[in-house]
Amino acid sequence: MLAAVRSAAVHGIDGYPVIVEVHVGAGLPAYDLVGLPDAAGRESRERVRAAIMSTGLEWPMKRITVNLAPAVLRKAGTGLEAAIACGVLAASEQLPEGALATTAVIGELGLDGTLRHVPGTLVIADALARDGVDRVIVPVASAREASLVRGIEVLPAQSLGDIVLCLSGEMCWADIPPVADIPTEVGFDDALDLGEVRGLEVARLALAAAAAGGHHLLLVGPPGAGKTMLAKRFPSIIPPLVHDAALEVTRIASAHGQASCGELVHQPPFRAPHHSASAAALIGGGTNARVRIGEITLAHKGVLFLDELGEFSPCVLDGLRQPLEDRTVHISRAGVSARLPADFTLIACCNPCPCGLTGDDCRCNEVQRTRYRRRLSGPLLDRFDLRLMVEGPSATDTRGASSAETREFVQHAVDRQRARFCDTPFQRNADIPQRWLDRFAPMTPQASSTLADIAEVRGLSGRGVARVWRVARTLADFDGSELIDVAQIDTAATMRDEVI
Repeated sequence: MLAAVRSAAVHGIDGYPVIVEVHVGAGLPAYDLVGLPDAAGRESRERVRAAIMSTGLEWPMKRITVNLAPAVLRKAGTGLEAAIACGVLAASEQLPEGALATTAVIGELGLDGTLRHVPGTLVIADALARDGVDRVIVPVASAREASLVRGIEVLPAQSLGDIVLCLSGEMCWADIPPVADIPTEVGFDDALDLGEVRGLEVARLALAAAAAGGHHLLLVGPPGAGKTMLAKRFPSIIPPLVHDAALEVTRIASAHGQASCGELVHQPPFRAPHHSASAAALIGGGTNARVRIGEITLAHKGVLFLDELGEFSPCVLDGLRQPLEDRTVHISRAGVSARLPADFTLIACCNPCPCGLTGDDCRCNEVQRTRYRRRLSGPLLDRFDLRLMVEGPSATDTRGASSAETREFVQHAVDRQRARFCDTPFQRNADIPQRWLDRFAPMTPQASSTLADIAEVRGLSGRGVARVWRVARTLADFDGSELIDVAQIDTAATMRDEVI
């Protein structure tokens, strides 16, 4: 007999529907799984068999063939195991006929028949809803996450036995559990407050501009100057995400397999990989069977913090150039490819030279300094809107505004940008296309003349002029001004030094 059960699998950060076809027919007992499963999928036979028998149901002693359609796409993970088990039961007439006609099944099976959480439940349920599925059976641990998808009924189940009883009408589906009363990972320590930083007024302004306008920031200075101290407090001044952005971030977290309490993630992500990270870890990669999400995608709509920038491999850093410009990254392998979002704010810190000191105190020779500077290519440095030399506070400097005060200051500028860009595909000043700067970032005649003079004197590229212009637009938002004036152009240009 033949049975078909609807399910879905994850590809990158998206889900796609899968039809699990099961044929139970005459012949010597055998089990064949086709349709390009990965190693975990090929191992499902013993888990499915043990789960069915542990539940008190019968494993057909016949020839069983399972096809995962479409057969041309590779299927990764263990999320199809519950669907395979239901298909075997339906094909062997142990489930009522038509019980799964409009219902999809997702879940990993334990040997005792329990249903376990599947990474990517949110994107899987979303793919099924888009494919017209009315109901989806999920593990209880995944029910809250699946319930974030609108237009689909979520049916939680503890085990394969519960699925059989519920589909037979002998038992009611479990309730969707309430939101777990656990602290949500927000990406920063609440104890880190910007008010602890003394002095560094220009650096603090640059940090606020990066948070408000999405501008990339590079801080260069000797050890102990306060670069990392500032950067680690950056998440405490970022406003929460709006609904659409929160849904994107939650989808990425789900596809990556991060634990979810079943609510949207409204805190922008903060990722801080070690300088030994490989290109695949930072940018993304994968094998012929599965796309692996990199740090730049996990930082989507949030912050990527690279401390000790000069210690990263040059080829890894140069891999950031295209994502910084396009806000996406295209992962392509022999058997799999995917386009992943990478719209993040880059905050980086580094020393001016290998010894970390400046001026007469520097102990490096010219060869060492040249080799160190070559690790950071010109095109990469040009993509930083803000580049500052941080000298460190003096003994007489006082503490500045707290994180809460700065966040309120930033929020006002963000609100002005959202109102300005409400009918456009972008939301931040850093995203303004160069051809639209005249429209969305108008300047006074004096400011326009000043920018032209600065560009000529400093030899700025067209990209460099546009980045100074965008930063000035954010500074004007801080001042509540519709037109950019000379002071804002001067400040924006000052915060784009040749620091290394």
